[in-house]
Parts: sequence; C-alpha cells; structure tokens
Amino acid sequence: MEKIKVGVLGATGSVGQRFIQLLENHPYFTVTHLAASEKSAGQTYGEVMKSRWKISSDIPAYAKDIIISLPNPEVTKGVQLVFSGLDASIAGEVETAYAEAGVMVLSNSKNHRMDANVPILSAEVNAHHLDVLQFQKTKGKIITNSNCTIMGVTISLKPLMDAFGLKSVMLFSMQAISGAGYPGVPTMDILGNVVPYIGGEEDKAEIEPQKCLGTVKDGIIKSADFKISAHCNRVPVFDGHTVCVSVSFDKKPKKEEILKVWADFQGEPQKLGLPFAPNPAILYREENDRPQPRLDLETGRGMTTVVGRLREDPILDWKWVVLSHNTIRGAAGAAILNAELLYKKGFFN
Repeated sequence: MEKIKVGVLGATGSVGQRFIQLLENHPYFTVTHLAASEKSAGQTYGEVMKSRWKISSDIPAYAKDIIISLPNPEVTKGVQLVFSGLDASIAGEVETAYAEAGVMVLSNSKNHRMDANVPILSAEVNAHHLDVLQFQKTKGKIITNSNCTIMGVTISLKPLMDAFGLKSVMLFSMQAISGAGYPGVPTMDILGNVVPYIGGEEDKAEIEPQKCLGTVKDGIIKSADFKISAHCNRVPVFDGHTVCVSVSFDKKPKKEEILKVWADFQGEPQKLGLPFAPNPAILYREENDRPQPRLDLETGRGMTTVVGRLREDPILDWKWVVLSHNTIRGAAGAAILNAELLYKKGFFN
C-alpha cells in the first residue's frame, strides 16, 4: 500500500529530531513536511541542523533536502498526519489549526491533554479511548501523549488495575536532563546535584494517569478515581526517567500474581504486531539493582517499560521501580506507535 504522508512540527527541537530519526524507512509513513520557527523556515533541514543535530546517529538522508516551513496547514501538500513536538507556548493554537484543516495531530505537548474528548493515548493502555474522536468537532482529530514521566508508570499500572483495582499511588521520579529539552539544565545546576522541583511536573503526574486509565462514557473520558501523590526531581542522567512507585490495591495480590500479570500483559499493539510495539511490553528484571538507565534503557529499542525491585510496602501494599526512555517511549516513539494503531484501525482509509 502507498505510504501515508506525514509531517513533523517543531522538527528542529529535541523531540522533533527524535521523530526524524525514528521515522526513517517506516513501513507505513513517509515524511514530506517539516515545520519550525522563523529562524529555520525557508532553509533545508540539512542546512539548519548541521550544528544542531544532537542524536548519536547521523541526520537521515531523506530529511536533509526537505525545506522547512512555518507551522501552517495550508502548505502541507497532502499530509494526513502531523507529529507535534512544538513548545506548549504555541502548540495549542497551531495544533487546533491543523485539526481544523483536516489533519490528524499526534501531540507531545500538554495543551490539549485534559480536553474531555481528547485521548491521552498510550496504545497498550487505552486504545478504546479512540472512540471519543468522533465527538471532536474538527475535521481532523487531536490525540496527545501523556507526560513522559508517567508513561512507563501508567503502563506498569494498567494490567494491575484491571486485575486487582487501584486505591492510591505514591511516586518519586528521578528525571533525566534530556526531558528539559535542549540545552536543558545549566551544567552548574545539575552536575553532582539533584534538583527537587520541575515546574508543572507534579501537577501533571497527579492527574494524567487517572485519565489514561479512565473509562469512556457519553463521548467523554471519565478519569479513574484513585489518588496519586508525586515528587518529581531532575537528576544528572542524560536519558531515561526512573520512577519509584508505591501502590495500594483494592485487593492486595501476591508477588507471584503481580509478576504473572506483568509477564502476560499484551495490549493492542502487541496483538496487532505493530512495527514499534515492544514485545514484551513490560520486562521485569530480577536483579536487586535493576533497572538502571545505563544498562536497560535501550530494551525493546527504547520502547519497553522495564520494572524491578518488586517488594512489599509497609505503608501501602507493594512498591517497585519503573524505567522508561523519556524521548522514545515517553515522546516520539509513543506517538509513532499511536499513529501505527490509527493506521491499522483504518483511520486513514
């Protein structure tokens, strides 16, 4: 079948670069539209990115000769889908304009996440939330990723919630500096240090998982009713968000029951064999000192949620550690997986 033409908004930023890298030779999608700020518009991607490309692999050849435009749906030339890595300061209005022009928007920005009929889509967790797209009034539709910090946490919670129910969650994040975008956190602020505050992170971590794990009723997404308390911290790790999670369940399971539920978990992406679907979706490490970003971050090409250190919690019920790749699983890779799900479900027919 002919590939779907797609675009990348915010193509010169850290998330945009990751989209450019991951979409090379994709079996479903071909990138024909790149958009960025006035500083880059009118130049080829290769020219602009000579000194700005910050990913270890080279700039993909397919992208070098594409001329960057300003974010404008009128110049998309047959593009059916855009991946947005735009800054939140402009993302809301721009993404709405693309949707009104009939383009499907998969966003990494926070602007539309809490809109009642916009899914915070995590393909393994809540594919049924796509049912609310019919209630969006625009010709094109908007779908968002969750905050990168809670992406892996929500994936680890999903099968346990289904099996045992959730009462409350406590999480303590140790977030990589790449999560702040480029150039990130000043060297003298982060080296040899832990910064116990990231603006807006705790608010997002305490409301987005409930929407991700919620139900669809009367055309809107109703958030799940468990509570979360979050502490979010920036640490001197380049990539990979590590989160310590403690959970209270409606029905406290045994350790072997939790491990079996994780091992057996398959979402729609795994069942459909989507190109970016990790298999397994969740990998449990038995070692006492795992997961670690240096050792486990690339599991499943950066798409697998790696968990470890499952043990009883003396205050709640159980606690464990979650590791996920913040720019792949928590951003560009997750959005591409969502797009693959849309493709397989016939949204581009």
